[in-house]
Amino acid sequence: MNRQELTEQIFLKGSYLCVGLDTDPQKLPPHLQSDPDAVYNFNRAIIDATKDHCVAYKINTAFYEAMGAAGWEIMQRTAEYIPATHFKIADAKRGDIGNTSSQYARAFFETMNFDAITVAPYMGEDSIRPFLEYENKWTILLGLTSNAGAKDFELQNISDGRENKKLYETVMEKSASWGTTENLMFVIGATRADQFQQVRTISPNHFFLVPGIGAQGGSLSDISSAALIEDCGILVNASRAVIYASSGADFAEMAGSMVSGYQKEMKIFLSLKKPSS
Repeated sequence: MNRQELTEQIFLKGSYLCVGLDTDPQKLPPHLQSDPDAVYNFNRAIIDATKDHCVAYKINTAFYEAMGAAGWEIMQRTAEYIPATHFKIADAKRGDIGNTSSQYARAFFETMNFDAITVAPYMGEDSIRPFLEYENKWTILLGLTSNAGAKDFELQNISDGRENKKLYETVMEKSASWGTTENLMFVIGATRADQFQQVRTISPNHFFLVPGIGAQGGSLSDISSAALIEDCGILVNASRAVIYASSGADFAEMAGSMVSGYQKEMKIFLSLKKPSS
């Protein structure tokens, strides 16, 4: 899916919501616990209930890898069930030497046909380049994350002899030249709303994947006000707040209600923006 297609879906639906399918078998509703295909059936019900109000789904691969071979099968079936109109993200946070990254890219872009994958930039350009070589696929690079450990590296001050910067600023500035605004996004945590003005200065035209609203406490209003650009430029992810909105038999209905609420708020913010003609 290219940027124009993604943007068209955003303005068509009045939504820039991404639903995170971080499905933990231990957190499934009790009535599904005896279902031998519980995780897949849970995911399918969530997708059916939310697809009209979101434009993307993000599958956190760790929850599926933990189940071994069966988990990989469930992940692939889930990815295949997501409608072709929706942007599919593999939240895998890969990044290794070039020949290894080439295989990761092949696994997620060819075998499972995801539109995007999250990557860690620590090993530099050659570890990211294989992902960027795929046409109409996106590399989503960790920029400024919302976890407490961000202070260990990302938020550290560094100097190039001329000025002091945060490490994440240097990473974003450097990596922006590896790809384009058509194939490279950045992960920016929703709980970093105070940093978004600076982040947009560094990267005025890239799309951001913004996790952290809902259960993690990020503000949709704050993020939208600070980060929206003319063609939207953000995908806001909600995972636990949506998929675990209820632990009862009405879990899918409640998930649908939750994303409908997000979509209504997003539509208001989008009404202030107009896509380029």
